[in-house]
Parts: sequence; C-alpha cells; structure tokens
Amino acid sequence: MNLTKKTIAAFVSPGIPLSALGLPLIVYLPPFYAEEMGLGLSLVGTVFMITRFWDVLTDPVLGVLSDRVTTPLGRRRHWIILSVPILMICVYKVFMPEAPITGNYLLFWMLLLYVGWTLLSISHMSWGAELSSDYYERSRVQGWREFALVFGMLAVLILPTILEQAGGVNSETKVAAMGWFTIILLPITVAIAVSNVQERPAAPSSQLSFFKSTSALLKNKLLIRVLLADLMIGLTPGIVGSIYIFFVTYVMQVGQWSSLMLLLYFIASFCGVPLWMRLSYKLEKHRTFGVAKIYGCVILASLLFVQPGNLWLYALVNILFGIESGSGAFLLRSIMADITDHDNWESGTQRTGLYYSLLTMTTKVGSALGVGMVYPILDWIGFAPGVENTTGTIEALKYIFICVPIPISLLAAFLIWNFPLDSTRQKELRRLLAERDSMVSLK
Repeated sequence: MNLTKKTIAAFVSPGIPLSALGLPLIVYLPPFYAEEMGLGLSLVGTVFMITRFWDVLTDPVLGVLSDRVTTPLGRRRHWIILSVPILMICVYKVFMPEAPITGNYLLFWMLLLYVGWTLLSISHMSWGAELSSDYYERSRVQGWREFALVFGMLAVLILPTILEQAGGVNSETKVAAMGWFTIILLPITVAIAVSNVQERPAAPSSQLSFFKSTSALLKNKLLIRVLLADLMIGLTPGIVGSIYIFFVTYVMQVGQWSSLMLLLYFIASFCGVPLWMRLSYKLEKHRTFGVAKIYGCVILASLLFVQPGNLWLYALVNILFGIESGSGAFLLRSIMADITDHDNWESGTQRTGLYYSLLTMTTKVGSALGVGMVYPILDWIGFAPGVENTTGTIEALKYIFICVPIPISLLAAFLIWNFPLDSTRQKELRRLLAERDSMVSLK
C-alpha cells in the first residue's frame, strides 16, 4: 500500500529540528565557545574532537540496541521519544550556557547531546527504511526526509540573518535563538510523527551471536560497496566545506558574499532533491546516484573557467553544484533499505538499526578524514589565512578545492553504477521474505 503524502510529511518532520541542530554544532558553536565563552581554540578543538569520536563509537552500539528492544510502540518510536527530553536539556545547556564555564562542562553536555542525537537519527532512518517494502517508495521516503533535513538547515541559516537585521544582536543571542528553534520544534515534530505514523510489524527473526553477526557483515559485498561509496561522498563535502571560506575569499575574491553563496547552495540542494527522486523512478537508484556524481564533477570542473571577482557566474555555478549535493545521501539510504532485505534473507534477522548505524559512521568518518586530509595539504603549500599569499599558493588552493574531490566522487559513482540489487531483484527478495515469514508464523 502506498504511503500518503500526509503520512510521509508527518514522518519526515523531525528531520527539520534534527538538521537545525546539526549545522550550528559544526559552524557556530566552536567559535562561540572559543571566543565568547573564553575557552580558547585548543581546548574547544579538543572537546569537539573527543565528542565527534564518541559520536562515531556510539553509533553501532545504539544501532544494535535499536534492533533488539521491542515495546508496544514497536522498535523505533520509543527510542525517538526517549531522545526528546535528552536533547532538549542538552541543547539548553550547550546553546545557552551561563558564564563562566569550564571545558568539563562543555564536554559533559556535548557527550550526552550526541547520545540523544544518535538515538534520534538512527532510529528515524531505520524507521523510514521499514515504512515501505517497495523499491521506489523507499526513494520517496528517504528523498522527502532529505528535503526536510535541508529545509531545517536553511531555516537555521536564515535565523541569524533575520536577527542581524534587527540590530544590536551578538553571537550569544544568535546561538540561543538557534537553540530555542530546536527545543520548540523537536517535541512538536516528534509528537506529530509518532502519533500519525505506525511502524510496520517486524517479522519473526532470530538473534545472531556477535561472531556470526560480524562474519555476516564482512561477507556482505553489497554492504561494503555502499559503505565505501558513502565514505567517498562524506569525504567530498569534508574537503570542500572545510576550505569553502578560503576558496570564496582568496580564489574567487567574493568573500563578502560567502554567507549568501552558502544560502544559495542550500536552496539549490533543497530544490534538487525532488528532481533526483523523479529521475530515480526512471533510471533506478544506483544509476541515478552515478549520474548525480558525474554531473557534480562536471559542474565542479567548470569552476576552472570562472574568473576571480565574477560574482554572477560564480553564483550560477554554485547553484548548479548545490542541486547535486542532496542526491547522494538519500539515494544511498534508500539503497541501504534494500540491502537490509538481502541481509534479512541471508541471516534470518532484521538488523536495520545496525546497518544504518554503519552508514552514519562512514559519513562521519569521511567528513572527518576530509578535514584531516586537506588542512595538512594547505600547510604544505604554504597557505595562511589572513595574510598575503603568493599567486602560486592561491592557484594551488584553487586546484585542491576543484580537483581533489572529482576522482573521489567518480570512485563513488563507479562503486554503485552496476549495483546488482535493482528493482527486479528487490521485488523477488520481498516475495521470498513474505513466503518465509508466513511459513514461520504458521509454525
């Protein structure tokens, strides 16, 4: 049975406060705590690095827990409800701190915040994968979830701009406003989702031992391919995003318009998601993913022909590049839903939470590696922000921004291009699973 638009809208709504929380954690909070709260760059950098590694380590643990614990609400909704008070308290403590504070204060509340974040994000993605068994409708669900995530980022980007127009607004007020945005929307959207969207009953399944579970994961070539592709598409924004300000300022020489360019990028991403969804209905998900990555590489390469100071041409290329940015994440998450069917058939157990926790891990590792790769390279070429750099150094920065992500994206496209789990194979898998589950129920 097809999911109605109302059901999908209710389901994806928690994605808005979820992404509205994620963006400030990366962009606004580190400088806020380093400067406004007086903790310094080194201490803040260390705290955020520790909490990021903690976030990666907790993913598989909470993913397995999500699969194993069932309540009258199902396997996913109770974890999402539990995440709400944890996140509300932590967001209040992190976004509205009362000075003076210590590094231990920030570390404690950030560690707890990421527990709530992981509970919500993994449970929500897993729930979305289990809403439908249809190959194409899974793209629809994950596509609209991505749409909600981008909308949340847009909303939280626009919020400081609106406050700035009011005048006399400092960083503390902006950060607090973003925190209240999440605190207010989170319980409302979660209530809408859990009260209007039911979980599909989980089929009878057995639990695998740790050894058998790990062995099955390592032997799952489909899973390995998707995780590698996801690592690649995490690397690309990690590289591009970490030097975006430098590229716009020193290469394109339109640094004063950097916030507007970023906003246009996310608006384009917001508009691009429905286009990639429709294309996936015609080309299937794996081919659409490949087309999107190739398109993104072509657009990125076109920056080589944009002259410094040409704001309008750069804005156009920036928008065209933004259209691609939302494609990879939702298509791989939809493909992962199909892989959980394959795993269910092979292993006899439904491990959606574990599989999606691995997917979130590769995204985070890719993003972290992107920053870890590109900053030493910048140091090696002699680039230094805020000072006069040589023409050769600026030229090298340009080629790093444009050329390094291209082979990475093309490798991701190559890994998924001939992906064997297409709509025909997935439909056959669902038939076999239905037959097996009906036989188990009769025993």
